[in-house]
Amino acid sequence: MTSQPARPAAISEPAALVASGRRVIHLEAEALKKLADGLDSGFGAACALLSGCRGRIVVVGMGKSGHIGGKIAATLASTGTPAFFVHPGEASHGDLGMITPDDVVLAISNSGETAEILTILPIIKRMGVRLLAMTGAPDSSLGRQADVHLTVAVDKEACPLNLAPTSSTTAALAMGDALAVALFESRGFTPEDFARSHPGGRLGRRLLLYVSDIMHTGDRIPLVNEHAPLREALIEMSSKGLGMTGIVDGQGGLRGIFTDGDLRRALNRGIDVYGATVDDVMTRQPKTTTPGHLAAEIVALLRTHNINGLFVLDETQKVVGALHMHDLLRAGIV
Repeated sequence: MTSQPARPAAISEPAALVASGRRVIHLEAEALKKLADGLDSGFGAACALLSGCRGRIVVVGMGKSGHIGGKIAATLASTGTPAFFVHPGEASHGDLGMITPDDVVLAISNSGETAEILTILPIIKRMGVRLLAMTGAPDSSLGRQADVHLTVAVDKEACPLNLAPTSSTTAALAMGDALAVALFESRGFTPEDFARSHPGGRLGRRLLLYVSDIMHTGDRIPLVNEHAPLREALIEMSSKGLGMTGIVDGQGGLRGIFTDGDLRRALNRGIDVYGATVDDVMTRQPKTTTPGHLAAEIVALLRTHNINGLFVLDETQKVVGALHMHDLLRAGIV
């Protein structure tokens, strides 16, 4: 009767678990350092191949390499390089139709011998599609057929059995990030470009929303004439719900602002609410903005001057909008 090999002793002590985690991180960090030190002109050739692509970058990979490939495709796409992931197993059953001659295929395989990828290579080659391979074995079948090859070899996996893809997938992920960022920098990608790919995120809202997108306009702007009775200003301020009203002259130019704070100060001074006019108590030369300012810039302005709202003026200095901190909160800017 054949005896079974003894299982390695399980570890459960916190200190031993911490030591295990630290060992894995150190091993992967060493793999990344070796990867960085080994970058050569091949990386430049890979960047040139990708940047010259007239179509899209099609990333393929099986298993753990497939998971890494999906993330690399997403990173490329979000940084200005059109890319998507195709499962190589599905490619043999119809998804190859997603690939065009103008595309570049980025194939990821640690061994370079992944059967599902090798199966589709002849079709890709007949289509004239360029191939960038990322493997741990330059002399592998995939490595030899590639137009450009990037080595992501590691000395050992962080897995104690040297079996589970750990260091190797970390290296492939880092190489993908390096490609994406190099392409990002080569085309002068700006924060605004990034925001256009992320309109639903905080960055997108901060970089794509302008004052004109969220300001109150038309009848929603609280305004009274500069000689209006104070009680009229109070009614206007209350009905529009912004805690302020603008004071304008006969041509619509802003002369001042009246806020909840101005009302409290007026009451403290003993102002006759029923006999005063709004120009007796308004704040003159208030802070203003223009429709073309980024909404995110207004947050700093309001906070710096400890105010909750302001009016928006056009090039002729006439009031065209009103903006309150609550509007910025609703828009997700703050």
